[in-house]
Amino acid sequence: MTDDPTKHDLEGKAPKRRVRADAKRNEDAVLEAAKAVFATAGVDAPVREIATRAGVGVGTLYRRFPTRSDLVAAVFRREVDACAATAATLAADYPPGEALVRWLNRYTDFIATKKGLAAALHSGDPAFDALPDYFRAKFEPVLVSLLEAAAAAGEVRRDIAAYDLLRAIGNLSVAGVGDEAGAAHTRSMVELLVDGLRFGAVKTGR
Repeated sequence: MTDDPTKHDLEGKAPKRRVRADAKRNEDAVLEAAKAVFATAGVDAPVREIATRAGVGVGTLYRRFPTRSDLVAAVFRREVDACAATAATLAADYPPGEALVRWLNRYTDFIATKKGLAAALHSGDPAFDALPDYFRAKFEPVLVSLLEAAAAAGEVRRDIAAYDLLRAIGNLSVAGVGDEAGAAHTRSMVELLVDGLRFGAVKTGR
C-alpha cells in the first residue's frame, strides 16, 4: 500500500500546533497575572509571585520574557490594545457624547492601574523606548474618532486636540496612581475636564 504523504504531514503538524497553543496559553496567563500583580504591587513585584499566579514555572516565564522590562513592556502593550479596542464597542453601543465620556473614564482607569510604570518608562531601559510612540499611535486615532463624532452631534466643542486631552488626563492621573483617595480625586477632576469639553459645543439643528 502506498503511504499517504498528506496523512504524515498532518500527523507531524498536529503536535507542533498543540505546542504553539500551549505556549500561547502560558503567555496569556503570564501577562494576565503580571497585570494583576503590577496593579497592586507595582512593576518591581517578585517574578516568582507572577509565575505562581499564572500557574507556570519561573523558567517558563523567563523563556518568554528574558528580562523584567520585556514583561513590563508586553503587559503595557497588551493593556493599551485592550483599552483602545473598547472605543469601537462604546461608539457602537452609546450616543457619541456618552461613548466619549465612557472611553475617557476607561482611559483614566487604565492610567490609574499602572503603578510604577512612569518611573519604568523613564528608567533609560531600551526595552521601553518604543512605548510612548506605541501609546500615541494606538490611543490618538480612536480618541480623534470619538471627539469628531461627539462634536458632530453637538456634544463637545470642536477645537480639542486628542493628544492634548490624552496628556491632560495622564497628568491628572499620575497623582492618583496606587492611592484610593487620589484615584477618587482624579476621577472628579476628569469630570471637570469633560465639562470643559462641553463648553462651547455647537448644537446641530434638526
